[in-house]
Amino acid sequence: MALYADWLAAAEQQRSETEQQKYWEAYFEAETNNYRKILASGQTVYDGTLSELAAEFSMEPVVFCGFLDGINTSLTQELDLDALTEASELHLEIDLEKLYYNMLAAKASWLYGLPEWDERLSVERRHEITKEYRSSQTFVKEVSVGRNDPCPCGSGKKYKKCCGKS
Repeated sequence: MALYADWLAAAEQQRSETEQQKYWEAYFEAETNNYRKILASGQTVYDGTLSELAAEFSMEPVVFCGFLDGINTSLTQELDLDALTEASELHLEIDLEKLYYNMLAAKASWLYGLPEWDERLSVERRHEITKEYRSSQTFVKEVSVGRNDPCPCGSGKKYKKCCGKS
């Protein structure tokens, strides 16, 4: 079984509510530590095998696949998660602006609110990204022309007598 499939199985495993809460708390703590490390160091490129990088980030390879799943859309070159093995050579190049945007989309306030962001993206840039995210979530209904409205072509006729004529 591939590592990513193992991760999915572990994430979906049936546990008691208390065990489930402990499992995810431990994962989110490890994930937060990884992002703190990335942001504090300023390093955005990581190379090595999956098992080497998992060790560098103090995670088991299967759990590291879960981390890769979360950061995958923030990489300049996305990974084929299903094909990963412990010996897979990885080149992780993190786009910090995409990462911040994706953290907003995931509603992960414990991640996009990290103080380590101050050194990587200015407050102004983070506000711009937040504004971009919010505007992407806003639905704008297009104004439709009613049959008795003036025709948008500017003829002065009613729409039904002009461009709306079948």
